[in-house]
Amino acid sequence: MRGESIHLQKARVAFPLIACERRRLVRLDLPAPASQTNFMAHTYLLFDFGTDEEKAQLARQKLERWKQAFRLDKKLQYKLERPEDEAKAHPEQAHEAAETAKTEKPKAKSKAKHKSKESEVSEETPAANRKVNLLIRLYFSGHEKLTEQRWLDRIPSEDPFKEASPRVIRHGEEQFEEVDKQFDSLG
Repeated sequence: MRGESIHLQKARVAFPLIACERRRLVRLDLPAPASQTNFMAHTYLLFDFGTDEEKAQLARQKLERWKQAFRLDKKLQYKLERPEDEAKAHPEQAHEAAETAKTEKPKAKSKAKHKSKESEVSEETPAANRKVNLLIRLYFSGHEKLTEQRWLDRIPSEDPFKEASPRVIRHGEEQFEEVDKQFDSLG
């Protein structure tokens, strides 16, 4: 009996705890409040600079200045796409392009301290002949629609971006998934 009384005492002590837990569970069956995080759709801007590496670098520098000045770290992201990425996908074509670049390059004199202008131009031509694309991702939340629209209007109208045939691809368009994968793959 003495063992039962200890058991009953333990049950009495445990019972109020169970009752408290049940009261808390009753409150948890209410519907959960709405999520505080909203879906933020990406918008992509695609620019094709052709073989003009200099304008692509000017555009990249301008984007960097805007990111710092307007604190757009995560909201404005960009990546440059070059044919080197295509060369990785097609190694035969990259090997042939490298061979042609080697045969076209004239030999510089070993005694000269400074490179001649001709050799500098010939070394830059393989880099200048590469196609350069710029992908910009704008990532604004729902309450920043006006800001997003201002950036969508501003970026293509600025100087280095004007001649690069800008294209805007919004969430839900046919090409969006393809461009999103391409942006992520450029890493």
